[in-house]
Amino acid sequence: MSLYLSVAIIVFIFVVIFQIAKASEYVSILKGEEASRQQNNKINGFLMVAFLVLGFIGIYVCNKAYYGKTQLAQGAASVQGEKVDEMLFVTLIITGIVFVITQVLLFWFAYKYQEDKNRKVFFFAHSTKLELIWTAIPAIALTVLVVFGLRNWFFFTGEPPKNAMVVEVTGKQFGWIFRYPGKDAVFGKKYYKNIDPATNSVGIIWDDTYSKDDILTEQTMYVVKGKPVKLILGSRDVIHDVGLTHFRLKMDAVPGIPTTMWFTPIYTTKEMREKTGNPNFAYEISCDQMCGNGHYSMKGVIEVVDQEEYDLWMAKQKPQYFTAFPEKDPSAVPVVKADSTTKVTTAKM
Repeated sequence: MSLYLSVAIIVFIFVVIFQIAKASEYVSILKGEEASRQQNNKINGFLMVAFLVLGFIGIYVCNKAYYGKTQLAQGAASVQGEKVDEMLFVTLIITGIVFVITQVLLFWFAYKYQEDKNRKVFFFAHSTKLELIWTAIPAIALTVLVVFGLRNWFFFTGEPPKNAMVVEVTGKQFGWIFRYPGKDAVFGKKYYKNIDPATNSVGIIWDDTYSKDDILTEQTMYVVKGKPVKLILGSRDVIHDVGLTHFRLKMDAVPGIPTTMWFTPIYTTKEMREKTGNPNFAYEISCDQMCGNGHYSMKGVIEVVDQEEYDLWMAKQKPQYFTAFPEKDPSAVPVVKADSTTKVTTAKM
């Protein structure tokens, strides 16, 4: 029913516009084409000024009402993100000044230079000076902005400091898998044919010595405030995109082609909850690339904690190797069951 109503309203609007156009045509014939054109020019010139004023009022009202609800008002949660915000504000200032000047001139000229019998139109076919001005100035401004952008890009895609922690992020339909190196600080090798959704979700090669202490978690990633963290990104199915909105970073996760980026958190999750006044605040890791029917649900959580809390959390984690081979878990001890036939089983301490 609502569809038919919408179609009817659209048809009605077109009919009204058509009738107004026809009425205007008839008035032009009755009043004379030239007189009607001059009157329409005056009306249009006035409307141009009215639209200019109303447009700027609308911009102010929308900014006042919605800016506080954007993440720009919260501020970036990483050192790299602050540089991105700085670049964004510089871009907004430059483009904002250009926008205001050009729009004021456009609408004001439409009013000021409307048709007038006593004014002769000035026409020139070419001006090298003007073309140089309106080509060179935008080119220089855009070049400066591009240089700032490339500088920031190379900053957070380059090599992080030597004390950076490293987390491997693997996208899947439709979730995230995080791998941490163990005490040896080296990731074990992996091979996609080894993937087992139950015990080996990223395809770790268990024969590799370095893989024995690798830790896997899903959907929640822990990082430390003030400590650089390097992310090694990949995918086990289709192209995903790691979006870290609060940290102002994003990067594609491509099957078979690892990509990297790094950032330094500056607020813990708890501090951001206090800063935003939102007790349910959580840093989100989202997929910013359409990856299938469940794309909308592909999001995880980043917990930013202090070093002590991170060490406590890490101490509670069990290497994935022992999940795949529970009989080799040193925390398991033999337990003797008292029955007619003595059997030895293992139990977790």
